[in-house]
Amino acid sequence: MDAEKFPLVTRLSTSSPEWIAEAAGVARAMRLTAELNKLALDDAIRIRELFGELTGRCIDETFSLIPPFYTSGGNRIRVGHKVFINQCCTIYDMGGVDIADLVMIGPNVNIITAGHALDPSQRRAWIEAKPIVIQKNVWIATGATILGGVTVGENSVVGAGAVVTKDVPPNVFVAGVPATVIRPLEQGS
Repeated sequence: MDAEKFPLVTRLSTSSPEWIAEAAGVARAMRLTAELNKLALDDAIRIRELFGELTGRCIDETFSLIPPFYTSGGNRIRVGHKVFINQCCTIYDMGGVDIADLVMIGPNVNIITAGHALDPSQRRAWIEAKPIVIQKNVWIATGATILGGVTVGENSVVGAGAVVTKDVPPNVFVAGVPATVIRPLEQGS
């Protein structure tokens, strides 16, 4: 990944001009993903073109995505080489999502950087977003959820249905709700 920084949002008032701009980005993403989601798997070139337009970045020919795909904005997603995203993946990227080389993302995975306040009186007043980093050669299995502020370490595996609420060390298998380390992974296995 390059050293380019995301235009990160940490806390955004829902009554601010910035929120209006964010909402316009969501509308743009919905238009682009609707077009992307009409495509078949054999439309790989057009899928990459639309994903590149969505993210505002050049996407190389090693990237593979099976529609449908959903995002809240798209312009804060960065993907490396040989990244595979399976169908029905949702990436809410307000806080920024950095996906390194060789990452595999299973079907129905949720990568969610933003959330609301727990205090009921503040719940609709603002949104807080934290970045997510998925390091090289990670596999995120079907139905897993990764929450904002988390780094998933190199070579690790997130088990099916896991909810990742804190950093995952490199070279481990995590599973459960909340996800915990089940065991280390041997190098080269």
